[in-house]
Amino acid sequence: MDVMDQVRAGVLGYFGVESADAATVTFLGLEPIEILRIPSGEVVHYVTLGGARHPMADPTAALADPVRGPRAELVLTLRGGVGAGSGLTRALGVLVAAPAVEGVVLQADALLDLGEPLWANASFTAVLLQDSDIPEVVLPEPAEPVRFLTVVPITATEAAWVRIRGASALREAWTEAKIDVRDPDRAAAQL
Repeated sequence: MDVMDQVRAGVLGYFGVESADAATVTFLGLEPIEILRIPSGEVVHYVTLGGARHPMADPTAALADPVRGPRAELVLTLRGGVGAGSGLTRALGVLVAAPAVEGVVLQADALLDLGEPLWANASFTAVLLQDSDIPEVVLPEPAEPVRFLTVVPITATEAAWVRIRGASALREAWTEAKIDVRDPDRAAAQL
């Protein structure tokens, strides 16, 4: 079973479904990236498949190791989801392709700025990554396991706050203001 089959099986098993709707995003020079759409009650989970196909390279290494290195996929959960054709699948593809395109390593507390709305008419132009509840997918040695990172959409103002104060300060502001970060129509935290 290849890496993507193992990751797909891990995701579907975690959500307790046999299959999921998927959209494919392609970028010049990269292998296709799938975005799974998994409805679950009042929320919709969007999960990338393709980011973990290869390990993320250490930006300081002279040569990329084809086997060793961290691997990650992204998970975005929204209340009610967003409509098809909103541009969300492309945005998630851009985010999960960032290691291959820009040399970044996806990890908890990372701030990724798209510089454009995450989906049509969204006020969110950046995301904050955090650990996901989805368990890692263990791969045969010596490959590192595939981690899942939760994508939290944030506004430009919230992104600036993260740059100045850090991710934990923004999370504290959300908690104090009782902000539901899964609400696609939520207002920005008052900072």
